[in-house]
Formats: sequence, C-alpha cells, structure tokens
Amino acid sequence: MPDSQPQPPHSPSPSDPADRGSLLLSGARLTDGRTVDVRLHGGRIEAVGTAGSLTPRRTLGSLPPGRAPGTGTRPRPGGHLDLGGYLLLPAPADPHVHADTALTADSPGPVSYEPEDVQRRATEAALLQLGQGATALRAHVRVGDVAGLGALTAVLRTRRSLRGLAELTAVAMPRVLTGVAGADGLAMLRDAVKMGADVVGGCPDLDPDPTGYVEAVLEVAAEHGCPVDLHTDAADPARLARLAAMVGGLRPSVAIGPCDGLGRLPADAVSRAADQLAAAGVTVVCLPQGACGTADRPGGTAPVRLLRAAGVRVAAGSGALRDVSNPVGRGDPLEAAYLLASRHGLRPEEAYDAVSAAARSALGLPEVRVEAGFPAELVAVRGDRLAGALSLAYSRIVVHRGRVVARTSAVREYGDSTAASEPGLPRQGGGGRGRRDGRGGSGGLDGRGDMA
Repeated sequence: MPDSQPQPPHSPSPSDPADRGSLLLSGARLTDGRTVDVRLHGGRIEAVGTAGSLTPRRTLGSLPPGRAPGTGTRPRPGGHLDLGGYLLLPAPADPHVHADTALTADSPGPVSYEPEDVQRRATEAALLQLGQGATALRAHVRVGDVAGLGALTAVLRTRRSLRGLAELTAVAMPRVLTGVAGADGLAMLRDAVKMGADVVGGCPDLDPDPTGYVEAVLEVAAEHGCPVDLHTDAADPARLARLAAMVGGLRPSVAIGPCDGLGRLPADAVSRAADQLAAAGVTVVCLPQGACGTADRPGGTAPVRLLRAAGVRVAAGSGALRDVSNPVGRGDPLEAAYLLASRHGLRPEEAYDAVSAAARSALGLPEVRVEAGFPAELVAVRGDRLAGALSLAYSRIVVHRGRVVARTSAVREYGDSTAASEPGLPRQGGGGRGRRDGRGGSGGLDGRGDMA
C-alpha cells in the first residue's frame, strides 16, 4: 500500500478486548516541561504521575462462559507505550471539513455525488485527518440540487463505520432556503435532520435573501434542538450585524466561518463586528490553510488576533482537503496551528488552542487536559516543545477513547559526509548503531529513526 494512503493503525495494546481499555503512556513530555507517566482506563485519563511512578493497570482476563470472577482468572497487565522523545497533547478536533467533496481535485469531469463514491472519499479523508491527530470532525455536507440526500446518506454511513476510531458529525447545507426556489431546500433540510444530521447550516451569502435564510435555519434548529453552523465571508458589516443579533440568544451553539471578508474591511468596521460577535457568543471558525470555496469570495483568513482581543471565541478548521477550491489542502490541524503562529502572530499555545480546546468547544465536546479524570483524547508528537512540534510535526501517535487508533512514523536519512562525525550534533539512530532518541548513532542512508 502506498505511503500516501491511510493504513490500518498499529496499536501496542494487547489484542484481547478485556485489556484494550487500559494503556500506560510512559515518559511523555508535557508542554510545561514535565516528563510524566499517564495511565488510561475506560476511555479516560486515570492517573498522571512523575516518570517511572506508574505501572500498567492490571485487569481480569476474559472469563469462560459460566465462570465467576475469582475462579481461575488471573489479572493481566494493560498495554504499555513508551513515549520517550514525544510531546503529549490534547488531541485536535476539526470543526470545518468538506467530506463530500474531499479528494476530488484530480477527478475528471463533475464531482460524483453517488453515495458509494462519497462514502469512499469521506472515509479516506477522515482516516487521513485521524492520522494527523484529529479524533473529532464536523463535516459540512451539501443537501439538495445534484447531491440530493445521497451525499449526506454516505457521510452518515462513514460516521457509523468510523465508530471507535473517530467522532464524525454532519452539518446539512442546503443552497437556497427562501422564496419559491427555497421551498424544496427547506423540506430537504428538515429531512436531513430526521435522517441523522447533527447540525443545521449552509451559506446565507448565496441565498437571494440572506436574512431569510438565517431565519429558516434558526427555525429548523429550534424545532429539532440542533446547533447551527453557517458559512459566511462576513464581508458585509450590516448583514453580519443582523446575523449576530439573530443568533445571540442561542449561545454557545452557533459557529460561523470562515469570515475571511473581515480582513478586507476598514479597521473600525472590523472592530465593531468583533464586538458584536463577542456579545452574541458566536464562535468564529477560521480556515488558515485556505478557503473552502463555499462563500462568494473565498480567500484570505479572518483577523484572528483582533477577534481574540475582542473576546470572540476563535477555532480553526481545515476547510478543503484537495478539492477544486484548494487542490493542495492537507486537512492537518497542526499545520493550521503553525499558520496561525507564523502568519498571524499567535503564541504556539494560543495557536494550538484554536485547533484543540476551542475546536472541541465549537463541536460541543468536553474539555481535554492531560490530567486525571479528563477524556483520553490525545496526540503524541515527536519533539519536546510545542513550537518545535508545530514546526516539524512528522511522527504522531493518536489516542481516541483511551486506545491507540493511528500512528505515523517518519524517517530521515542522510548520506555519509564529514558532518556525520561532528560531535554534539543531533543524530537519529538505526541499524543497531545508534539511539532512536535523536541524540546518538552514526549516519548513512541505511540508518533509521523517527524524524525529530
């Protein structure tokens, strides 16, 4: 199987289902500089202690039929994973993906919305993003027009097939909801929610009556108790002010994005808009890796620092993953955080928060910290500092519900040269001649080791 294709995850945990609920992560580095052991059990973080202080949890093995506990069963140690050389972080989440059009940039002719094709693409895209660390995804899915309800059906099937690997939720996105033309879209939106769509949304900018579109979405959301997630470029201050006023009573279950048009407005208009969004309790989901092409004028990124300074909750999503609006989209949350730090001046901790804590909040998911009692949704990245992890986040180990669900190991090789013998240079071991912690070993292209 080519390296670029998602592959079945390798887990160091024992294959016995009785043991899969327990896992010890030893020697992991945290962002505060501590090196710790972390024990997971039952999908949550059970304990965090100094390195070497914790042991694998012992669980009872499987019982034969009719055998009571304590009659011949022996405690078995849970799984153990050495995370020496890795930084352990709360897992990212992606609040803005387009699973129905993902991986279509090179497709000849129009995009196929046949359910089988959409399900295949959506599954591959979700696994790619899972490998990059995102254990929760919100897929914005078009309903009506050519797609009908077929694309949503396919994404809901993908959601079921990924159960235990990642959490996938679906946003139903009709194109038009007002006037005679919008009657079918409104009926289809209601049908989509009845089918299992988790969120109602769409792009009011594309409707002849944007305010009426928002009213229709809010009506359906109120009928079914659903969150709301709307696409807008936010380039019209008056329209954005009306939207903020309309959704203000629904806090905190409303997200809008990508709001890239805010960056083209005068500073005073942006400041007023930011204050209105903050007062409404709206979450803005920006797309640092490129627009998704749903809004009228995609391009650029929302003014993240200004929004944050005004008190707006800002999360970051990936948008397009290799479709026509972004043929090189990676769907990588750590790249989104890197871009927020490198292009928008956020500190690495603030940038990572946008793809982890803020993104999870936008999805209505519980908070994750590397502390006892919190959900075991984690990603381990090769490195010892967050800034370095965002810069060179090649090797990753992903934990969902307390078990390893994906891992990516990268290899860097060098040819022989005089530099190979220089003392004090970081090295990657391989072939039994060096260490895998990036500190020892001698070189050559036959060496193997994780990229630091």
